[in-house]
Amino acid sequence: MNINNILKHARVLGVAALMLTGQSCSDVLNETVVSGIGNDYMNTTKGYEDAVNAAYSSLRNYYATQAGLTMTEYGTDIYATGADGSYKGFHFYDTQLNPTVDYLAQIWDELYRGINTCNAIIERAPKVTIADATKKIRIAEAKFLRAHYYFILFQQYGGVDLRLTETLAPTKQTKRATDAEMYAAIIKDLTEAIPDLPNSSSQYGRAIKPAAEMCLAKVYLAKAYSSVKASDDFSKAATLCSSVISNYGYKLLDDFASVFDENNQRNSEIVFAVQYTSDPLTNLTNNTGAVNGGNNLHLFYGMQYDVQAGMQRDVLNGRPFKRLRPTTYCTDVVFGERVNDSRYKKTFKDTWYSNKPGTYVTAFDDSKTSVTFAAGDTAIFIPGYEMSKEERAKKKYQVLVPSKYSEALFPTLRKFFDTKRPDMTYEAGSRDFFVYRLADTYLMLAEAQIGLGNKQAAADALNMVRRRAAWAGKQSAMEITASQATFDFMVEERARELVGEQTRWMDLKRWGILVDRVKKYNPQAASNIKDIHNVRPIPQTQIDRTEGGNTAFPQNAGY
Repeated sequence: MNINNILKHARVLGVAALMLTGQSCSDVLNETVVSGIGNDYMNTTKGYEDAVNAAYSSLRNYYATQAGLTMTEYGTDIYATGADGSYKGFHFYDTQLNPTVDYLAQIWDELYRGINTCNAIIERAPKVTIADATKKIRIAEAKFLRAHYYFILFQQYGGVDLRLTETLAPTKQTKRATDAEMYAAIIKDLTEAIPDLPNSSSQYGRAIKPAAEMCLAKVYLAKAYSSVKASDDFSKAATLCSSVISNYGYKLLDDFASVFDENNQRNSEIVFAVQYTSDPLTNLTNNTGAVNGGNNLHLFYGMQYDVQAGMQRDVLNGRPFKRLRPTTYCTDVVFGERVNDSRYKKTFKDTWYSNKPGTYVTAFDDSKTSVTFAAGDTAIFIPGYEMSKEERAKKKYQVLVPSKYSEALFPTLRKFFDTKRPDMTYEAGSRDFFVYRLADTYLMLAEAQIGLGNKQAAADALNMVRRRAAWAGKQSAMEITASQATFDFMVEERARELVGEQTRWMDLKRWGILVDRVKKYNPQAASNIKDIHNVRPIPQTQIDRTEGGNTAFPQNAGY
């Protein structure tokens, strides 16, 4: 079955307000609409399976949505503001970032809905008639998802209300868990899930053993830099990453660009993906930070190409919402080496072909006064360096050089282009979002080995990613030596490989270098950011609905 025929979800009308969906016998996690069903439905065999499928729904409210993107890529060392959009407090770290911002509450509430569904799955399992082997797997899926949701909450907000039993009715009794309690619960869930999850699944999109191992490795890496770090955190992370790399048949694709080929989404590099669909019913119910449901990432990284000479908006080039533009550090340092490394060219779109023929006055290219295009001619080219005026004058098109970059015109991330949308205004994309992919596993392994002082092993892992990123014939030139496998090199290598993939803020926070890196490389936020910004404000709604208010559930310091 085509991968896009997935994930229709609906909210069940019951005391627990669970997210329930239907299961089919296809090779993907296929959901159907369920409504008007009482709380006891989950205790039936069919209802239990539906609940397990539904526990995945909250992933689609964090990954590939504007809310999730805002909390993971805004205000880092590699991305700054584009011309349009709200929520710029997440970029600037100013008073706009406060406890009343709706995205903070939306993410919070949606992840807790997912957690409560997982709690119900685990608690109700003994009373449900279902094959023991299947039940064991379903409980493991719920534990994986619960840990995943709590880890996101923990990294974003700090210690939260750690509920590990089903909440059947509203309560005002809440409290914040300590860091040690958060890590212990998350690690326990994943450690218990891993043995009971299958190595693979005939239903694409379900949690599997390597996904849980990779999640646990991320947890141990975060813990290794924390106040409750243990001496074996890095070694545990390294062991888990090595297992993902060696035991399940994953393979890096030969070409970096092919990882994001929208016609090749189920490829050998993907460990775990959140599935989206072209079905409008599903898209309309995606209610957290999604402009109109679906995978929205195709909207947010685009420059304003559609009002430039020779151009108009079309499906191929996308609808440019201009939310994020790369920092100078990103383009000139992170992606500064382009002779051997193909990732700048394959990450950013540099050429636009005219889809609106005619003669026009130039705008950003002062080397000529007018340009004339036939259909298909190059209209805009971004060379990525300061091409001289004399050289630009020889071109029949406009050349956008770095000195002319602005919040409206900048190198455009191409990873999430979605050309399968039905028209040029359609916002709900259908591409899957890759939560875990093998290149990230190698980079995590390198990070763990650096933490352990094993620089050759770190270099070996980094070189797996770097050789794949090389231009043809340049593989040897891309390799680094053990002495080059430093923490700082790894920090930049993750940016080169994973830019835009909802990892950067979490990475910088994990390493404890968010404030330092933003001060150095993001002028917009440099004067405002401080240590309090390593966590987000607790949503004011959470504090207001807690008995005892801020005394019982304290706001994070500084907000």
